[in-house]
Amino acid sequence: MTRALLVIDVQREYFEGALPITHPVGHLESILSVMDAARRKGVPTAVIRHHQKDPESPIFRKGSPMWELHPEVEERPRDCLIDKQLPGSFTGTNLNDWLKSVGADTVTIAGYMTHMCCDTTARQAFHRGLTVEFLRDATGTLDLENAGGAVTAEQLHTSILVAQQMFLSEVIPSSDWFDRL
Repeated sequence: MTRALLVIDVQREYFEGALPITHPVGHLESILSVMDAARRKGVPTAVIRHHQKDPESPIFRKGSPMWELHPEVEERPRDCLIDKQLPGSFTGTNLNDWLKSVGADTVTIAGYMTHMCCDTTARQAFHRGLTVEFLRDATGTLDLENAGGAVTAEQLHTSILVAQQMFLSEVIPSSDWFDRL
């Protein structure tokens, strides 16, 4: 098994902007610990950054302060930086080519949001024949209310983890992932 770590959308928008991540507690610390462990163990790491197609978008506007990576992610070593415009990290990017170049047959999912970009990327990876490890404490989300209904961050996070574990991914805590390295 050759794995690669995907650190998805750990951007200032989720800390200082319109979409503050609230669950699980300690999500950023877990992500940073995973990145550090990956570096120590030689696991190739791709950091993925989202921007909206609309250059006037109020969120994730390319080049804006809230589009920037969280400073602690920005300062950590990475092997690849991938910019994307849609929830799936494979769509319109060179992620698949990069994974092939590092010989990865397994991807580890960390980042934001559990229910959107992490979920979509994990599904895309599974569809490409990759094994997927989804880190339950190194992904995160927020309370959500829209025309479809209302859900707490904890409910939303849990429902996605349950759905991922059902068929697509192995959902594990980062502590178990560390033991695998």
